[in-house]
Order: sequence, then structure tokens, then C-alpha cells
Amino acid sequence: MSADAELHVRAGQTADGPFAAVITPESAGWGYSGLRVLDLPPGGSHTIDTGDAEHLVLPLSGGCRVECEGRTVDVAGREHVFDRVTDFVYLPRAAEAVISSRDGGRFALPSARCEHRLPVRYGPAEQVPVEPRGAGNCSRQVNGYCMPDGFPADRLLVCEVLTPGGNWSSYPPHKHDETREGESRLEEIYYFEIAAGPAGPGVAYQRVYGTPGRPLDVLAEVRDRDAVLIPHGWHGPSMAASGYDLYYLNVMAGPAPERAWLICDDPAHAWVRGTWDTATLDPRVPLTSAGGPVRKEA
Repeated sequence: MSADAELHVRAGQTADGPFAAVITPESAGWGYSGLRVLDLPPGGSHTIDTGDAEHLVLPLSGGCRVECEGRTVDVAGREHVFDRVTDFVYLPRAAEAVISSRDGGRFALPSARCEHRLPVRYGPAEQVPVEPRGAGNCSRQVNGYCMPDGFPADRLLVCEVLTPGGNWSSYPPHKHDETREGESRLEEIYYFEIAAGPAGPGVAYQRVYGTPGRPLDVLAEVRDRDAVLIPHGWHGPSMAASGYDLYYLNVMAGPAPERAWLICDDPAHAWVRGTWDTATLDPRVPLTSAGGPVRKEA
């Protein structure tokens, strides 16, 4: 892996043709995890070859039609990431898929190099696990699109996190860079979108730091559509600036034969998790559901 500063991938830095962002295992310097963000104009379409990696087609904005291996799936999508939990499509390795959109939109294509070939599948929004996590100013919402306990895949793990403005998520800091009891080795991509205020999109911060044996030191001021790569080490918190809700998509994969999300908290900060037992959940959480934004009673 190159210099720590290169772990912060700024919006547009890796744009290529119709893709607003392209992160491959080669560009990241690792073996499995990837992400492309496809922008389609109204009436636009694009054909992708999944190659040696399984993929999701996960709308960030807009809806689409996905045609793959004789199946045609209409994906309702969403207006934007703070609108609702979206439906999605799983694509196997070694497949060709056509993604088209009548009204246009932006579509995340998280991927993982894999060995086994699973069938094309549709993931309804209503079946996506939605988990409020944390408490107090560590409250956030986790939508588990393609996690081991909810959706089958070979290596790919995908979830998204919505954090109300002023809160911290991905906290306590944790890591998953060793294969051992209670921890799995996973590379990870964070892709960020930030809600707008009166003057436009806001700002957030992402911390990543290493262990004595594998040093790493990143404190990134992330803007809308930036990404941060996590090759190893402790990561967190993800800090939403006051007034600006924070969204990030997590893409993970690794070499372990068992597909699992097992993490180890930084011992210096693990005690924070215990304080949630007596604290209350931020009333802004959850922010969304499969039916749309969650409106709280006054």
C-alpha cells in the first residue's frame, strides 16, 4: 500500500467514462474489494462485465433496469441516499449485465473477487435488515444489504450507515485485519455522501490508524462522494459535522474461507460500547425505512 494520504480518494479523482469513481483491487493495492459508481443520464444504459468478481447493483439515486443471464429486474431505487432503504440486484462473476435508467441516476457497483458462482438475484428493500446501533451521540442506522446473516454471497459484504449530524459512527474504533478467534481479515472501502445545508454539501471526518507492527495514520476531511480505503488497522470514528447527516457505503471482502464480519475493538476505547446499555437512542434514528424517510412524532 502506498502513502497514507493516498488512502483518501477524492470525488472525481478516479473517474473514468461513465464511472464517477473506480476503485479496483489493483488501484487499492489489495486482493478482493472493489467499487465503481456508475452515472447514467436519462435514457442511458451501460453494459458491464463482472469478470472475476461478484457485484451488487445498488442505487444511490434513481431507479434502473438490470438485464443479466435472461433475467430482467426493475429496481425502484430511491431519490437519494437519505430518502429510503433501496432494493438491489446481485450479479455473479463471469456475467454480462446491462444497466439502464429511464430517468437517469447514480448506481454503486460494490464488488469482490471470488471463486464460486451464485445466481442473479433480486434483493427487495423490505427484506434489508435495518439496525439502529449505538446510543446517544453514537447513534446511527445500519442497513445490511449483503451481510452474512441476511443475504448469500461468496465473499462480498456490503452495508450502508446513516449518521445524524453531530453524531459519531464506526465507533469505538475497530479493526478486522487478522484471521483469528473473534476477528476476520477484510479489506474495506468507505464511500461517503453528505447531506446538503443551505450553502451546499457539508463535511465529515474519518480516522484510520495502525498498530505498532503496521503503522498507519489518516485523518481525512471527507466531502460528498469521497472514499477512504482501509487496508488494515483501527478505523473510526466517522464523524458527522453538526447540521449535516452523513452516509457511507461499506464494501468488504477478504481471503478467509468463511464469509464473516468479525471485528476487534481498540482496547483503549472499547469501554464506550458498555455505556450504551444505560443511554437512549438518538430519536432521529432510524432516519429511513423501505417505505421512505421516518417521520418522528412531535
